[in-house]
Amino acid sequence: MTEASPFVTPEEETAVAAVSAIDDELGVFDDWMERYGYIIELGRKLPPFPDDWANDAHRVPGCQSRVWMEAEARDGLLFFAGASDAAIVSGLVALLLRVYSGRTPGEILATDPIFLKELGLLEALSTNRGNGIAAMARAIRERAAAEQTVA
Repeated sequence: MTEASPFVTPEEETAVAAVSAIDDELGVFDDWMERYGYIIELGRKLPPFPDDWANDAHRVPGCQSRVWMEAEARDGLLFFAGASDAAIVSGLVALLLRVYSGRTPGEILATDPIFLKELGLLEALSTNRGNGIAAMARAIRERAAAEQTVA
């Protein structure tokens, strides 16, 4: 039996389509408490993150909660795995990976994380959580930029 990949495979064709789908899904809920519940549920559905990756080498700096990420380049695409020790943050990781994982470095860099503000996520989160999700998006985009210079 082979272990399931910890890397997120995109549900939508493009990052823009993923942002649009997330916007539609969040729009179903009447208030932020319901949206938080939905986001937490997304985090629970993340592929299992290997325990031996939950270390300082994989930790994303700038997050109040502990967040770990790993990236893998495959066939010109970048795939990301991620996890957090906090339920809501795991959901935010899931949202980011849904948008960015399985995309080309160029598409990742072309998809500005301003969508987090446009979806109302940054305003709805505490300042520390907002800074943390911005740090996660920055880490993803930095990896894409590094991958693009290698290619």
